Amino acid sequence: MATGICARPAPALRRYVDSYVGFDLRGLAAGVHCGPPSRVLTAVISLSDPLEVAAGVGDGSPVTRFGSVAGGLMDRSVAIHHDGRQQGVKVALTPLGARAIYGMPAAVLAHRLVPLDELLGALGVELADRLRAASTWPARFTVLDELLLRAVGRGVGSDHVRRMRPEVAEAWRRLVAARGCVQVGAVAAEIGWSRRHLTERFRGELGLSPKAVARVLRFEHAHDLATARDRLPWPDVATISGYADQAHLVRDWREFTGRTPTAWRDSEVLLGTG
Repeated sequence: MATGICARPAPALRRYVDSYVGFDLRGLAAGVHCGPPSRVLTAVISLSDPLEVAAGVGDGSPVTRFGSVAGGLMDRSVAIHHDGRQQGVKVALTPLGARAIYGMPAAVLAHRLVPLDELLGALGVELADRLRAASTWPARFTVLDELLLRAVGRGVGSDHVRRMRPEVAEAWRRLVAARGCVQVGAVAAEIGWSRRHLTERFRGELGLSPKAVARVLRFEHAHDLATARDRLPWPDVATISGYADQAHLVRDWREFTGRTPTAWRDSEVLLGTG
């Protein structure tokens, strides 16, 4: 059995928080869930046993136990080991949310997994305790709104929470709007920077280059199509999400997940459980 409850954050948080997802998974086959790279920074608070997570799939990355964990933007999947049961809350932050809620640019967390309370301090401990004490999903989402708004409020006016450069924010917006199917040189020209300068500034803020983010966005689109209830054939997934051909999709899929698309679909135990 698997349930997933999605919610939008409070309006004042929507620049910083993309979504909340509550999940309750039981009675599934034990295995390794492949958490794919995407446009968001993910934080997960377990409501039951600690999470067992590695920062790579099938590459020997060590498995670490977290009561709650936060990650930056990634260019590969994380491996979430489970025994067929998981209950928790996932918070998807925008890159702006890293500065507003954690007090640092997203680049500091790129390719990393860290305990959430290492970033939020006592507020992170309170957040986990109150989420576990709440008995309904609406109550948990209300707790998230309250405490994340407090996190944003305590950073207002702080010198270390400077605004993202508007040119970087605009480059991010254009890449996301095009789902990665845009030339980085064209984006740089449109905002009045050289490609090299954009790449340096963009990586300094987000931790990934514009080209790497474009690849992640194309993969994210393909992943969404591959996990839809009405699944498309792989050649159609490749075409719609902007790959040159199916071979191009397979190369990226293997790099991002450690598996071919078909092997991933055969081994991903959480597919079709929503």
